[in-house]
Amino acid sequence: MISFIIPAHNEARLIGATLAALDCVIEQLGQPCEVIVVDDASTDGTGERALEAGARLLRVGHRHIAATRNADAAAAKGERLFFVDADTLLEPPVVLAALAALDAGAAGGGAAVRLGGRLKRHERWLQDLSILLFRMVRIAPGCFVFCTRAAYEATGGFDEGYFAGEDVAMSRALARHGRFVVLREHVTTSARKLRTFSWWEQLRFFSRFLLGGRGLLRSRRNLEFWYGERRDEN
Repeated sequence: MISFIIPAHNEARLIGATLAALDCVIEQLGQPCEVIVVDDASTDGTGERALEAGARLLRVGHRHIAATRNADAAAAKGERLFFVDADTLLEPPVVLAALAALDAGAAGGGAAVRLGGRLKRHERWLQDLSILLFRMVRIAPGCFVFCTRAAYEATGGFDEGYFAGEDVAMSRALARHGRFVVLREHVTTSARKLRTFSWWEQLRFFSRFLLGGRGLLRSRRNLEFWYGERRDEN
């Protein structure tokens, strides 16, 4: 059994496309699969959209991404876990490559990330730079993390001491447990954070992070980049 795990908060606008893309992947896999959406305190009908698309639904009220991911994993039945963000589209090549890596003994991994839509020049630069950095430091971008159930349980799951950056902590924990891979195949995710937060807002957040270090990630305070009210893209 393969479990696709999707944490979601107010994702009614995008989750339909995410689940439709996932249906196409599952159709080609020819293996037992389940899709679980964890609706974390949504107010926009996200859960109803997920049910309409045929996903299994779990409702929580954490507003804490690590806890939400863990709640979903606890409900999952699969021996192979794929954590996918609700604004991220998968295609068969990346899932097949991930399964091949797990078959070859990897504990877990991630993939390259492409930003959806027409990109501005600085967005293309940022995308290409992030792909290079993720591969160099062996860290999975949070929109797509996969691992075996055994590795997930051995590491204790996502560290709930973090309100953001839990993907980095999980990548490092999996790498300590076994082989960790960052695939050359890519997933496509939304560029909305880059497009809805101004350069000044992004610079202000990352300046706070440089000054405050990882301690900044242990509270929702000042994490509006992840927990702020959802905005429409400019």
